[in-house]
Amino acid sequence: MKNLLIPLKDFGLIVLGSLILTLTINWFLAPSGLVTGGVSGLGIIIEEISTTMLGFTIPISVTTLVLNIPLFVIAILQKGLIFVKKSIYAVLVVSALLEITLFIPNLFDLGGDLMLSALVAGVGYGIGIGLILKSGATSGGTDMLASILRNKFPQFPIYTIVMMIDGFIVLMGLFVFGANKAIYAMLAIFVMSRVLSNVLEGVNYAKAAFIMSSKNEEIATAIMEKIPRGSTGLKAKGMYSKQEQEMLFTVVAQKEITKLREIIFEIDPRAFVTIADVKEVLGQGFMEEIQ
Repeated sequence: MKNLLIPLKDFGLIVLGSLILTLTINWFLAPSGLVTGGVSGLGIIIEEISTTMLGFTIPISVTTLVLNIPLFVIAILQKGLIFVKKSIYAVLVVSALLEITLFIPNLFDLGGDLMLSALVAGVGYGIGIGLILKSGATSGGTDMLASILRNKFPQFPIYTIVMMIDGFIVLMGLFVFGANKAIYAMLAIFVMSRVLSNVLEGVNYAKAAFIMSSKNEEIATAIMEKIPRGSTGLKAKGMYSKQEQEMLFTVVAQKEITKLREIIFEIDPRAFVTIADVKEVLGQGFMEEIQ
């Protein structure tokens, strides 16, 4: 029994993420008919079809719970109960909150504007899913199905399988809600992916600089003294000139990149510099300083 418990912090992330996720679904996605994939997207489709064609409504929460049950049974058989316990908590919380949040008045009436609905929904969905994933859980659905299918088709990356499943669900939404809403749904998916990336990886991006100069020693000293950041000398060879020379490599915070440029070109106006985005830096001290 003790093995089925999860840390309080993780449970808090699951509850907060699920609350944001379900408010996003009930306030923006479902009323606008925006299908962004996943079991919740399938739930929106089934709710619409059951209401308009069958004369009764199948709630999104019921679809979410019913479709996730067989997926979790298969996942437990494949990987064990302990492996998926956080995701079980997440699905139960999401299913419950999908019903509870129906009674919370929408505090952001966007007047039916699909563009605003897509943008706000993308932000909310990305934050909600991101917090759930940070707890070590998933919201079940297509993520869980993709994980199961990955065992059967190991030649396909898991993100490819997720995209194929979600793409099929969005296509179903196109036939139910029309092409106009499908386009806005894709906008919501794009925003969601960007927000999700920031939630999981943070927004404190760094910059990597590769510097080719005849004054590397002087530049490295100035970088250390004025920013201050360390740098590394790498052996390089110009394939055009066939000459070997040293290339300087350094990583700085995004806010420091302007200062780095000034240092380099003040010392050597003819320096050749390549600057690239860095999503993550591991190493003692760097992340504390970058913030």
